[in-house]
Amino acid sequence: MPSPEDSTARAPGYRQLLGTPGVWAFVLPGFAARQPFAMLTISIVLLVEHTTGSFGTAGAVAAVTGVAMAVCSPRGGRLADRFGQRAVLVPGIALHAASVSALVALGLAHVPVWVLFAAAVPTGATVPQIGPMVRSRWAVTLDGLSPGRSPLMQTAAAFESVTDEFTFVIGPVLATALCTGVHPAAGLIAEAALTLAGGSLFAVQRKTAPVPHRMGAGSARRSASALSIPGVRALVIAFLGIGAVFGGMQVSITAFTKEAGHPGLSGVVYGIFAAANMLAGVVYGAVTWRRSPRLRLLAAYTALALACGPLWAVQALPVLGVLGLVVGLCIAPALITGYTLVDALVPSSARTEAFTWLTGAVALGQAAAVTVAGLLADRAGAHAGFTVPLTGTVVALVMLVGLRRHLVPGQRGVVASGVIGHRRGVTVD
Repeated sequence: MPSPEDSTARAPGYRQLLGTPGVWAFVLPGFAARQPFAMLTISIVLLVEHTTGSFGTAGAVAAVTGVAMAVCSPRGGRLADRFGQRAVLVPGIALHAASVSALVALGLAHVPVWVLFAAAVPTGATVPQIGPMVRSRWAVTLDGLSPGRSPLMQTAAAFESVTDEFTFVIGPVLATALCTGVHPAAGLIAEAALTLAGGSLFAVQRKTAPVPHRMGAGSARRSASALSIPGVRALVIAFLGIGAVFGGMQVSITAFTKEAGHPGLSGVVYGIFAAANMLAGVVYGAVTWRRSPRLRLLAAYTALALACGPLWAVQALPVLGVLGLVVGLCIAPALITGYTLVDALVPSSARTEAFTWLTGAVALGQAAAVTVAGLLADRAGAHAGFTVPLTGTVVALVMLVGLRRHLVPGQRGVVASGVIGHRRGVTVD
């Protein structure tokens, strides 16, 4: 007889998921619209390092962008839940394109660093939250197929992770090629142009958008954030560690390839890391898992911490590529399981906000990692920068173990006045 740990529903396949009526209407525009996000950080690092000669300064400017995004994106997600995605997205993409253009102009004018920091704030604050919006559309579409939580949601989470990582295979390579082969500002210029084009394509897809959950003034004042749910807070802390891997890898790989005399290969090496993440996401979403999501999340973070361990000792580019591949293989299981859990922990009225908290946590962790790794790379070389992913994942794992009791689907807090979300009972560990 199988143990409670081994009793979970069979995971549906990608064919069934992508055969769901109406999904292609937001999947394709969503892919186009999220591509610029994969180019933003590395483009900022390459432009600012070119104009200042310092990876520390470049990382700090990119970090300000990430912090601004992490602080502002949950508010944008909450507004999207209340007023609709299009109402938030249309002005957001215009403001973001204008902010990036201003950052480019100021960077090329060699203004003082504090001016670049100031310009980085609106650049990050206006980053379109396409990923959370697409995930929210998946949840709405799949909820109509079966009572309760659809078994396709884990497959959808895996598909979204694969899509995200596919953009991170293309984005850094494209940004690096533009910045090193065309002009140091070309990556950011392309990012702004793609934001306008892709964001507009996604915004016009109104039929698949979630219905806004409008509230009266009194209930709006009393409504609580999705962050009031303990499980969401635990996942936010865990996702800071994933951000530390992304940020630390980006800066340290860039510094390592420059030290090795092959700066143009930074996008390729990072692309290997992202491609491994994507491959792991494809496999993870296709497997029928018999362990509970909580155990899978803890196992994924343990594997990620172990994979990051040898990075600081790497001596050659081929070895870095292999280690980057191994680290990438460990990222997707953590991301997919986290997004699957957060959907099970929150009610539909707070989905977009909840997803943006996780996205914002990754951005915040990435911002901190970019800053620290950049300073370490400047002072002690790329090897020192590689200690950042290891430290971030170990700290996240320790915190996640301490907060694991909150990662139980079905135990959710109040997110709106007088409304307590309930889910069907599920087996827990």
